[in-house]
Amino acid sequence: MPIASTTQHEHAVTSRAVTMPPPLAAPRFELADARTGRITCYGEAPAAPVEQRPLLLIHSVNAAATAYEMKPLFEHYRTARPVYALDLPGFGLSDRPDRIYTPRLMTDAILLAANEVRRRHGDVAIDAIALSLGCEFAARAGTEAPNLFHTLGLLSPTGFDRRAEAAAKKAGNKDTTRAMPWVRNILNVSLWKHGFFTLLTSRASIRFFLQKTFGRKDIDEGLLEYDYITTHQPGAENAPYSFVSGYLFSAQALKLYQALAMPIWMVHGVRGDFVDYNGKHAVEGLPNWRIEVMQTGAMPHFEQLDKVVASYDDFLARADGH
Repeated sequence: MPIASTTQHEHAVTSRAVTMPPPLAAPRFELADARTGRITCYGEAPAAPVEQRPLLLIHSVNAAATAYEMKPLFEHYRTARPVYALDLPGFGLSDRPDRIYTPRLMTDAILLAANEVRRRHGDVAIDAIALSLGCEFAARAGTEAPNLFHTLGLLSPTGFDRRAEAAAKKAGNKDTTRAMPWVRNILNVSLWKHGFFTLLTSRASIRFFLQKTFGRKDIDEGLLEYDYITTHQPGAENAPYSFVSGYLFSAQALKLYQALAMPIWMVHGVRGDFVDYNGKHAVEGLPNWRIEVMQTGAMPHFEQLDKVVASYDDFLARADGH
C-alpha cells in the first residue's frame, strides 16, 4: 500500500534528499510495498480541472538514470494535463539497496505507480511513455495489466536489435533475462566496487556516453550535471551493476511488444549507438502500432521536443477516435 506522501520541501525522505536535489521541480510522493521497496514519484494534476487522462513517464536504465531523463515531456505537459514520473528502484530518490535488480522488480514499481495515478484520477486508464530499457518494463506491465493503460508510448525502445533477437532464439519459450552472473560478481567485489563506478561516472565519462546516446557532441548540459550528481550518491552503483550484467534485459522483449493490445506509439532516431531496429518488422504490421523515425539520437524529446509532442498528440487524438 502507498505510504504517506511528502513534498519536495521536506528533507526527512532519506539522506539522499538532502545531498541531491529532486530530478523534477514538482510535488513529490512516495510509494512502497514489500517487493519494490520505496519508490519516489513526482507530479500532480493541474490547478484547473482538465479532461485529459493522466500521463505517467518512465525513464530508462543506465549508470545515471533518473526521472530527469523525462524532464522535457514532464515540463511540456504539466500545465495541460495530469503528468507524473517516477524514479525506478535503484535510481534517483528511490531506495538503492544492494540487490539484484530484475525486470520483475521494475515492472512491479511501474504497476505500483500506475495504479496510484489511476486511483488519484477516478480509476481511468492512463497513458504512459517510457524510454529505452524502460520500454521493456512498461510493455511487461501492459501485458499483465492491459486495462490499466489506455495507450503506451515507446521512445527509443530496447529489444529490437540483433542481439535481442539472438537472445530470444536462445531462450526459446522461457521468460528469462540476459543475465551474466559472473560479470556482476566481479563488479561487486568490495575492494573495487565503489572505486570502479566512480571512474565510470566522471564528468568526462558521462559526457562520452551521452554523446554516444545523442549521436553528436552537442548534448543536454543539464542532463550531464544531474547525471553526475545522481551517480555520486550512496548506493549509486547497485542497480547499474545489474544493468551491465544483463539482469535487466528480457530475452523475450519482442514477444512482450507483440502481445500489447492497446494503441502503441513508437519513435526512434537514426544517430548514435542505439539505432539497430532490425527486429521492428515484428510489430510494424500490427494495427495498433504507429512507428515514426526522427532525425535524432536516442533522446528525441531533448532534441526535437516540438516534433515529438506533435506526433504524440496526433497519435492520442487518433487513439481517441478524433
